[in-house]
Amino acid sequence: MCNWRIAGVLALAMAGGVHADTRSDTVRPEGRPQAEVTRLATASLSYSLRPAARPKTIKAKETPVQQNTSNGDFQQWLRDFRTRAVAQGISPQVLNAAFDGVTYDADIIRRDRNQSEFSKTIWEYLDSAVSDTRLRNGKSALDRHRATLEAIEARYGVEKEVVVAVWGLESAYGSYRGSTDIVRALATLAHDARRSAFFEEQLIAALKILQSGDTTARNMTGSWAGAMGHTQFMPTSYLDYAVDFTGDGKRDIWSDDPSDALASTAAYLARFGWTKGQPWGVEVTLPRGFDFQLADRKIRKPVSEWADIGVKGVNGTVADHGPASVLLPAGGKGAAFLIFGNFAVIERYNSADAYVIGVGHLSDRIAGGPPIQANWPRGDRALTLSERKEMQQRLTDKGFDTQGVDGRIGPLTIDAVRAYQMASGLTPDGYASMNLLSRLR
Repeated sequence: MCNWRIAGVLALAMAGGVHADTRSDTVRPEGRPQAEVTRLATASLSYSLRPAARPKTIKAKETPVQQNTSNGDFQQWLRDFRTRAVAQGISPQVLNAAFDGVTYDADIIRRDRNQSEFSKTIWEYLDSAVSDTRLRNGKSALDRHRATLEAIEARYGVEKEVVVAVWGLESAYGSYRGSTDIVRALATLAHDARRSAFFEEQLIAALKILQSGDTTARNMTGSWAGAMGHTQFMPTSYLDYAVDFTGDGKRDIWSDDPSDALASTAAYLARFGWTKGQPWGVEVTLPRGFDFQLADRKIRKPVSEWADIGVKGVNGTVADHGPASVLLPAGGKGAAFLIFGNFAVIERYNSADAYVIGVGHLSDRIAGGPPIQANWPRGDRALTLSERKEMQQRLTDKGFDTQGVDGRIGPLTIDAVRAYQMASGLTPDGYASMNLLSRLR
């Protein structure tokens, strides 16, 4: 659901959705960090701000800024901000309550700057995302809240297992909702020069939530980057998509009762076109001599046409759920999937392919499905941020323009990798691997 991304290591300093989830019983809420993330490529993992924090006209400022500031500077900024907030309809009473005792939080900025050099491979991500413990806890959570989840499924047409899987990856079924004061965190980030416009928009949205009476300022807690509740909604997304499922007059995603949060997640997915009964994807085998140029999200074919060229389900015939694309998250050496329209809907929550596969596969396992059958190239390692940048630069220097050197292995870089592979007589699977970087060197 979110478009802002920062490559992550799955270290909790920059964690965005998968937690160790080691407890087997009902777990208590604890603070957890969360951050925006860069687009995942096939070789590395990324996370995102939840959900739908999509600044369409706001771009991150890349100029370096001072990490140190005085609380006096911050308080002056708050005075100026109050004027802007009142102009946008926020009452003085709400502002007074929201900022009572609020001070600058230097730790928020330190976390914001802590972009890790390293990332995880998709198989390492899935080892955590669909661990035995997370699967066991997911089934337990579904059983505990079955009546509510079935009612949510009936209303919004989103399978209960999918909603539970999002819940599991976002907060480990409510155990890591975050304990950071959202107003203080967003004010600190909005005061900071690097992405002030984006976070001021989120802060205004948070104040509108308070003004509506859905919660109180000090009860509005979440991640240090502003995501809130069991399924980690950003304030602007909350305003647009959160629902009052319990009928108490409040859209309470912070409560120990997850009903409103889970329903809001289903409402969000339904809003963006979820098709009930359609899988996110199905694991398949590829025929010998498969043309890897066909493994492209832009190429969508009926299941029957894929079957005609030898793309088969690992567990039998793939049912016709509409046009599908072939996805190779680890290139030609790992698992292959036919992905359907619901893949793109989950992608609205977090655009990383690994996250979508994590949600989809966890939901399948909670529903009783089998593990992924194919082996992963576990001898490979993920490229570091500096190595991803080096790959982009070397590709561009050789005439395969990645249209930027930012360490984000997105569609443009994958296209450049594929073009280089074709020109070099390699398997054109678009996989940005260490072996490929070594060849470029």
